[in-house]
Amino acid sequence: MDAIDRQILDLLQRDARITQQEIAKRVRLSQPSVADRIRKLEDSAVITSYVARVDPQQLGKDITAFIGVSVGHPRYFDEFAKKVASLPDILECHRVAGIDSYIIKVRTDNTRALDRLLVEEIRTIPGVTRTNTTLVLSSIKEETAVLASIPEEPRKAAGRSTPSSSRESLAKVGTKSTARAPQKKDERP
Repeated sequence: MDAIDRQILDLLQRDARITQQEIAKRVRLSQPSVADRIRKLEDSAVITSYVARVDPQQLGKDITAFIGVSVGHPRYFDEFAKKVASLPDILECHRVAGIDSYIIKVRTDNTRALDRLLVEEIRTIPGVTRTNTTLVLSSIKEETAVLASIPEEPRKAAGRSTPSSSRESLAKVGTKSTARAPQKKDERP
């Protein structure tokens, strides 16, 4: 995977409906070259799906919560995973290190539905010894895109950190400039 593949991935993650022609224009390749690169990314399972992001509140899912779940023994992990995978209000489930065995992200219609999910579903799974629920009051950032166009050199040199100049260049890929015009002294933002 090269820098152009990474730019293509960033563009597709921002807008899965972007045309191959538009991608070609932005990465300065021909449309057939872009189509070939996308096919290779799909074949190698770098691109796993194309999805529409929806507003959960428009679907009546007004409550977001994170639930820490403790499972008493690893022998229960498989059964826990199967049950959690079958519950549609659970969006994410991660096995973690620390006090909890798992962290779950859920979206429910209301607090009554959240209570029902906890009491009738999650806490009845064999091995579950404790749950700890945190309700989300507001979300500052919810992002599904994993930026791919971070250059390899800064990534290797600085571990996981990215120099600010690389961050700035990432923000420019496929987006309009958000820079403000200079203000006069007596102007207020």
